[in-house]
Amino acid sequence: MLDSLLRDEGTFWNSFYEDRNKKIPFFVDAPDENLVNYVERGWIEPCRVLELGCGPGRNSIFLAQLGFEVDAVDLSTEGLNWARERAADKGVDVNFIQGNIFKMDLPLHEYDLIYDSGCFHHVPPHRRVSYLNLLNNCLKKGGHFAITCFDAVGMGLDIPDKIVYKERTMKGGLGYTFERMREVFSEFTEIELRKMNEITQPADTFGLSFLNAGLFKRN
Repeated sequence: MLDSLLRDEGTFWNSFYEDRNKKIPFFVDAPDENLVNYVERGWIEPCRVLELGCGPGRNSIFLAQLGFEVDAVDLSTEGLNWARERAADKGVDVNFIQGNIFKMDLPLHEYDLIYDSGCFHHVPPHRRVSYLNLLNNCLKKGGHFAITCFDAVGMGLDIPDKIVYKERTMKGGLGYTFERMREVFSEFTEIELRKMNEITQPADTFGLSFLNAGLFKRN
C-alpha cells in the first residue's frame, strides 16, 4: 500500500536512461573512487559481489575486470541494455539482472560483498527494514557492505520520513547524515565513513562531494 503512494520507479528509470547524452554525472564510464580505494588498500579482494541498482554498470564492470564474480541488479531495462553494451565492449562477463530488489529470490548468504552506489537514497522509509533484511539474508558472515548515498546537508535533502508520505514524494532522493547512516546500519561494523572525493572529469574514477561513502562489515 505504501509503495503505491510513490512514483512507479520502473517507469521512471527506463525514461531516465533513454537519453544517454544527458549531462548526468554518473553516466560517465568510470568506477566510484571509494570502491577503487577499497580495492587498492586490500580491504576487499576478488570475491562474489551483488550490486544493487547498477545502472549502466560502471562499478560492476570495474570489479569484473579485476576477477570479481558479479551479479548486478537494476529496475531499468534501458540502463541494463547500456550496461551490457559496455561490458561487451570491454570483454568482461557480468550477470546483469532486471528486477526489483525487494521482489527477487536472491541467493542466501552467498555474497562476500554487496555494493550500492546510489540505490539506497531512492529507497522509501518503509522499505529500510526490507533493505536491511536483504543485506543480512544475502551477505555471508564477515561479508562487506559498501554504499554511496546523498549527503543530507550537501544535497539539501534532510527530509523527515512523514513528509515523504504527506507529500507523496522523496524529492529526487533522501539525504543522510553520517549519524543517520550509523543508526540505520548499526548492526554492521563500520570500517570507513566519509564524504566522496570530488573527481574532475574526464578521469579514471568518479566522485562527487555531495555523496557519502561507507564501508561496513557484517558481524
